[in-house]
Amino acid sequence: MEKRLSQRVAWVTGSSRGIGRVIADHLASLGADVIIHGTTPTSTRQLNEANSLSAVAEEISEKHKVQVRAVHGDLTKQEVVMDIVSEIRTHFGRIDILINNAGGDIGSKGVTAENAGKPLVNDALEISLHDVKTIIDRNLMTCILCCREVAPEMVKRKEGWIVTIGSISGLSGSFADVSYRVSKAAVHQYMRCLASQLRSDGVYANVIAPGEIITPRFEASRPTDEDRKKVTGDLSRYGWPIEVAKAVEFFVTSDSSYISGQLLRVDGGSQTFPA
Repeated sequence: MEKRLSQRVAWVTGSSRGIGRVIADHLASLGADVIIHGTTPTSTRQLNEANSLSAVAEEISEKHKVQVRAVHGDLTKQEVVMDIVSEIRTHFGRIDILINNAGGDIGSKGVTAENAGKPLVNDALEISLHDVKTIIDRNLMTCILCCREVAPEMVKRKEGWIVTIGSISGLSGSFADVSYRVSKAAVHQYMRCLASQLRSDGVYANVIAPGEIITPRFEASRPTDEDRKKVTGDLSRYGWPIEVAKAVEFFVTSDSSYISGQLLRVDGGSQTFPA
């Protein structure tokens, strides 16, 4: 039986590890050819999730019998994004699905720093401007640059799907994680504007806002509650990357054929106010 994403090409940014890697694996399980991405060929080693980006690509390809290609580079740089997209087009011809997953509350010292990269001073007034710029670029600019490079070809074909991974942090204010909250709120609004622009071209643009999702970096960057690390039961538990990946599936298939410009929380109901 043909899988529902057979003959589709999907690029998942920030997919060397964590949620992005699971999204890439899930799209491959649905028959899509997948491009995985990391900042470097060995981004996977930062939290010991794999030996290399190419090893992840080989594993997913062998598991699901689809083409998987690994690309790497800093997506905050326009020229890097252009080069990566050119490489993907040369190999696959097009990009049908763009998943903007690259991002995170990681400051200028990178994910290998103390607290898994979360700035120790992370408020509205005292956080370093270098960290502010790094976090905003990592979340907002990667999204904008990738969309600017990929969406025009979708417009020409009158078909395409863009899903950006936002965060419930971008839906409320707090004295902590301020730059991350601001950057994700901006991402949410950018995607709404993009959806409005692409509406007449048959190109979908939506946002998924995860809550507390268990990944190696999530556990390395904060204290966690062992009692919440369960896969069923009450919804005060943590979420799991596959639950985000299944929401991505919803947005890139006919399940959401009349839905664009929307934000879907995947947070177990921790937020219930209007987005």
